[in-house]
Amino acid sequence: MAKTWWNCARTASFIRRRAATVGEIAAAEKINVSYVSRILRLTLLAPEIVEAILDGRQPAEMTLAVLMEPFPVEWREQVEAGFHRT
Repeated sequence: MAKTWWNCARTASFIRRRAATVGEIAAAEKINVSYVSRILRLTLLAPEIVEAILDGRQPAEMTLAVLMEPFPVEWREQVEAGFHRT
């Protein structure tokens, strides 16, 4: 979902020469702006963390609720914070 919305914002930017706002995405999906903002942050996860989640190798304590909390933007800091398990 996060990637879909990110692509929507990028496409809107290309077509209209400006990015779709979080409010526009929320209105189109009929959901809360706050929720869209929190989900879009997931596009900032380090690629190795995304791969671990998709492969089922993430730590058991890494739940959606945990990922919805603030996390470091820097990928190295995410890994060092324990957001990854090999």
